[in-house]
Amino acid sequence: MATSNALLLFAQAAVYFTVMMSLLRARKAIGIGVFMCALGVMHFLETYLASVFYIQLPFGIVSPGSTVLFSGKLLMILLLYIREDALVVRQPIYGLLIGNFLIVGLVMILRYHDTVNVTNGNSPDFAFIDEMGLLMVWGTVLLFLDSILIIILYERLGDWLGRHLGLRFLICGAVVLTFDQAGFFLALHYVSGAPGHVFFGGWAAKMVATVVYTVLFVLYLKYFDTEKGWLTNRPLKDVFQVLTYRERYQQLLEASIRDHLTGALDRSQYDQNAPGILERNLLAERPLSLLVIDIDHFKQVNDRLGHQAGDEVLKTVSRLLTDNLRSDDHLYRVGGEEFVLMCEKLPVDGALSLAERLRKTIERFTKVYLPEKVTVSVGVASAPIDGHTVEDLFRTADQRLYEAKEAGRNRVIGPGAAA
Repeated sequence: MATSNALLLFAQAAVYFTVMMSLLRARKAIGIGVFMCALGVMHFLETYLASVFYIQLPFGIVSPGSTVLFSGKLLMILLLYIREDALVVRQPIYGLLIGNFLIVGLVMILRYHDTVNVTNGNSPDFAFIDEMGLLMVWGTVLLFLDSILIIILYERLGDWLGRHLGLRFLICGAVVLTFDQAGFFLALHYVSGAPGHVFFGGWAAKMVATVVYTVLFVLYLKYFDTEKGWLTNRPLKDVFQVLTYRERYQQLLEASIRDHLTGALDRSQYDQNAPGILERNLLAERPLSLLVIDIDHFKQVNDRLGHQAGDEVLKTVSRLLTDNLRSDDHLYRVGGEEFVLMCEKLPVDGALSLAERLRKTIERFTKVYLPEKVTVSVGVASAPIDGHTVEDLFRTADQRLYEAKEAGRNRVIGPGAAA
């Protein structure tokens, strides 16, 4: 009996792996949603089997729900991540979490129905549903933690094991399924009084399942795919932020500090951050330059062409400025048509060269792509020669901007230079 049960479990694992890998392989043709739906549909069955369906194996009593289906699903989530990315894999992770909470919520309402017997006296067993609901919620919470943990561990192992894809897969499965077995057994023992040997038998079965799925995965790579396409090297921090939606928070935070029209950092960010940027460079004895950039005759653009055209000019100028920034530059919109560019580690000569390049780029681009040519005037100041405070630098650069306007616009004026 134990031997036949083991063979049947192996057959179940082979069928599960074959079907799910086929769906994953065909995701470009049939859509990734098919794979995700198949993954989700199996969740109820595995929880049901884990709570009531047990079989005898040579090393103990196990449930196919935990051994084959849950282990397979967790490893499929890992394979989905490897083949796609964290942005895709977080969809089934959060979908399963929310879906099972929804089941429990609906069951709480369903119990208040007045029911009628139409199927030979059978009536709903809400005690069993309650038991199932608790296990489903707890199992889903564990799956949520397992999924993030197995992906993080997989990437961490990449630093040590490199191209040994099968070994990384095996270790990840063994470690995380051990954690899961301990967590799920606690709930199972609380709900149904499962004895201790169920834990050890289940753990051994999950380890065997991990080996079986690893062998199947290695065979798949050998005969149906190439290992090179499965290798990943993604930063752990980025992966964790995407899995936990942290990057969405960062995007919202970033959006809240940027000018909604141009995308440049807004005036509040200039007031808040500019003094610290300057102080950091002065302490390190590095030069810093500040450019005040103003669009020439902008009011006339609004008057002649309308405010919509004026907005397009602002967005175009901001985009051209942004596209030409260095990694140590900070662009702010501080007024209607006025921008401030703070350039760390950039001395006067470099700042004048940069300002002139920006001026020519804007003139050439807008002449071709906007209804009429747009030009800018630029005033340049540099620390420490022009001051040791943001106020001093801005005042000096603004005065030189005024001189550029007075001299005919569409030019750059800095310390001892004019163009």
